[in-house]
Amino acid sequence: MTVARIAWRVAMIVALPAILLALWWFLSEGSTSYYAPPLSKILKTFDDVWFTGRFGTDVVPSLLRLLAGFTIALVLGVGLGVLIGSIRSVRAFCEPALEFLRAIPPPVLVPVLILLAGIGDTMKVFVVVSGCLWPILLNTVEGVRAVDEVLTETCRCYRIVGRTRLYQLVIRSASPQIMTGVRQALSIGIILMVISEMFAASNGLGFTIIQFQRTFNVTEMWTGILLLGALGLVLALLVRLVEWRVLRWYYGLRASQRGSA
Repeated sequence: MTVARIAWRVAMIVALPAILLALWWFLSEGSTSYYAPPLSKILKTFDDVWFTGRFGTDVVPSLLRLLAGFTIALVLGVGLGVLIGSIRSVRAFCEPALEFLRAIPPPVLVPVLILLAGIGDTMKVFVVVSGCLWPILLNTVEGVRAVDEVLTETCRCYRIVGRTRLYQLVIRSASPQIMTGVRQALSIGIILMVISEMFAASNGLGFTIIQFQRTFNVTEMWTGILLLGALGLVLALLVRLVEWRVLRWYYGLRASQRGSA
C-alpha cells in the first residue's frame, strides 16, 4: 500500500468525525443552556477531568476489564465455534441452546451475575464475556461451515490432519467471518463495560459518568461521553489494523479475483 493511499484512507476516517465536531462547535457556541454547554467549554474541561488522576483510577481499570472480557470471549468463541462448526451432530445438538442464549440481552444478566459473582471485577468481566461471546462464536461456526469442500478434499487426499489442517485450512478459511464477529463484539463489549460499571462499581468510566450526572456536573459528564467515543474509535482502528494484517491473503485474493473478472 502506497503512502498516498494510506494518507487518503486516514483522511477518509477522520473527515466525518471532524465535520461533526465542527458542526457541534458552531451550533453550540453561545449556548447558555446548563444541560447543553458549548463544545469549547467541554473541551477546556476535558484535561482537568480526565488527566489529573482519573485516567489511572477510572479509565485504565475500565480498559483492563474490557480487555480481559474480550480476550476470554475470543478464546471461547473461536474454540467452541470450531468444535461446533466442524461436527454436524454437535451443531445440531447445540443450535437450539445457542439460539435461546443469544436471544437473552446481556444487560438483564447483570443482576444475576451480581448475585453469583458479587460486585467486583469478576462480575464486570463476566458481563463483557456474556455479550462478546455470541458474535464471535456464531460467526466462527458459520465460517467453519463454509470451508471450501475442494480444499477439504485436497487436505484429505494429501493426508493433512491435526494442527496443520486446523490452522491452515479451518481457521484460515473461517478467519474473515471470525474478524467480522470480533468487530461486532468490540462495540458490544464497550457498551457492556459501561453498563456493568453503572450498576455496581466504585471506579471506571461508567461509574464516573453516572456520578457526574447524579451530581449535575453536566459539562464533566459530556467529557466522559466524548472520551468513550474517542476510545471506541481508537479501539476500532486497532482492530481494523489487526484485521488488515491477519487477512492480507484474503484481501489479496479478492483483489486478484476482481482484476481477473
